[in-house]
This record gives sequence, structure tokens and C-alpha cells, in this order.
Amino acid sequence: MSVASVQAQTIQEIELPAELKVVLTNYETHWKNSDAKALASLFTEDGFILRPGYDLVKGRENIQTSYENAGGGDLVLRAYDYSVQGNLAYIIGGYTYGSRVKDMGKYTLTLKNIDGKWLIHSDMDNGNN
Repeated sequence: MSVASVQAQTIQEIELPAELKVVLTNYETHWKNSDAKALASLFTEDGFILRPGYDLVKGRENIQTSYENAGGGDLVLRAYDYSVQGNLAYIIGGYTYGSRVKDMGKYTLTLKNIDGKWLIHSDMDNGNN
């Protein structure tokens, strides 16, 4: 099987509705502050994180433990696509740190609206290298 080489694309960042944007803003803030408990609070009780090089993590308590030594950088999350269907939504985006223009990686978030609040049900990311 051969994989065709794809030239770098410029994908336009989009503006999210406020109720979804706040999820990204809170994630950035809690990451910057290395606040594992606050990061975990953004997830559903039975949420998942799927990171390259790590086992799948399920459950808010385990997510908090997994994030105990993570964060501290000036994370920037960009959104390139999203959809909302009832109480479910997704965001597809890229991430970088600080004032870097080019994304260092990409992510997908699956969100659930629980009692009027959007929470992350799954967070999958991977770096570009």
C-alpha cells in the first residue's frame, strides 16, 4: 500500500459558539496552571483521554491522576471544525504553545451536554512529529 504525499494545507481557524469556546479556554487555563483537578473537572465522570504513547485512561479520577505531572505551558487550542447534535458535539482542532504560528499537533474532543454544561467525554491528541 502506498501513501501519497500531501502538501501542507492551510486550514482556517473557526470561531466556536461561546458555550463550546469556554471548554477550550478553561482547558488552556487549567493546563497553564498545571491544575490536574480542574482539568479533570472538564470531563464527564466516565470520560476518556487518548494520548500517544500512553494507555487509554477512563474516568474523571483516573484522568486527574494522569494529569498530575502534566501542563504548565502556554497551551493554545485552535478549532477547525465542530458540530452540535442535541446533547453531543465534537471539536476538531490543532494545538501549539505560546506565540508559535504553526500547530504542533492536532486533537479531537467529543463533548456531552450534561445538565446544561458541555463536558469533554473524550480527548484524543497527537503531535505532528
